Amino acid sequence: MDLRQLHALLAVAEHQSFSAAARALHTVQSNVSTHVARLEQEVGSTLIDRAQGELTVEGEIVADRARRILAELRAIEDDLISLRDDVSGRVRAGVIGTTARWLVPAVLTTVSEEFPRVELQIIEATTTSLLPQLLNDRLDLAVVNLPVDDPDVDAQVLFTEERIIIAPSDHPLAAHERVDLAELSRHSILLPPQGTAFRDEIDADARRARVELVTQAEVDGLRLLTSLAFQGFGPALVPASAAPSWLDGEWVRVAVDGLAPRIVGLATPRRSPPSAPTRTLAEVIRRMVAAAGPEQGLISPADISTG
Repeated sequence: MDLRQLHALLAVAEHQSFSAAARALHTVQSNVSTHVARLEQEVGSTLIDRAQGELTVEGEIVADRARRILAELRAIEDDLISLRDDVSGRVRAGVIGTTARWLVPAVLTTVSEEFPRVELQIIEATTTSLLPQLLNDRLDLAVVNLPVDDPDVDAQVLFTEERIIIAPSDHPLAAHERVDLAELSRHSILLPPQGTAFRDEIDADARRARVELVTQAEVDGLRLLTSLAFQGFGPALVPASAAPSWLDGEWVRVAVDGLAPRIVGLATPRRSPPSAPTRTLAEVIRRMVAAAGPEQGLISPADISTG
């Protein structure tokens, strides 16, 4: 078993065909087929379903291990280079949409100026999408909604923020500066889907208040949810930083009493220590959160830990 075989397997898994994998690896299809076939012979199992271009059950097991191996090898190289020279290497980071809006530009600028040899790959997605990528070693760290209830993930709180309603200016809710959950339950609102951390905490607060919120639509993605409210589709329950008070538009921010703050944290895999470039990016993210806190309406220090 050698690294070329592992790279070939992961390329086929990602691109779902041998020809596409060959293009991604800048080689010919016969090389990819040979590497995968030799790996299958060594492990004694079929790893790729040729008809579907997908991993078999055995292939998923091997691919999961292969990602960890290659990530560790890359981290070793990055750590050693960083000891001899400036911090160098690639970091794959995931960020939830509403936070990405204001955090990513600041992070990209700072990393470019202070750590020019660090190469960033940024993925914007929901927490439900980012966590599996973190656990499968497709990401090195991720900014996500907390809590994260997974023993293989370490999470540290970055900030908390209030949950607010963004209401179109012609909606009845726009006449209020703040509402409680009982008043909010009298209106249909846009919400994230059940099963997401943001929604589950809202539903828990509503149950404690003995009210049931009425859903106009469920949208998985707080940034899209916010955009729909901005465009007048209906009031949306979103984090405060999704609509900072300095933004103007045909909509109104309404405070909501009885809702716990949203918690956003920095998550990393627990199975292996982060590389030097990953640790550097994590520190830059903490600095940018601290600097942006007052402008974005964040309400918590960045150094609170969670289990």
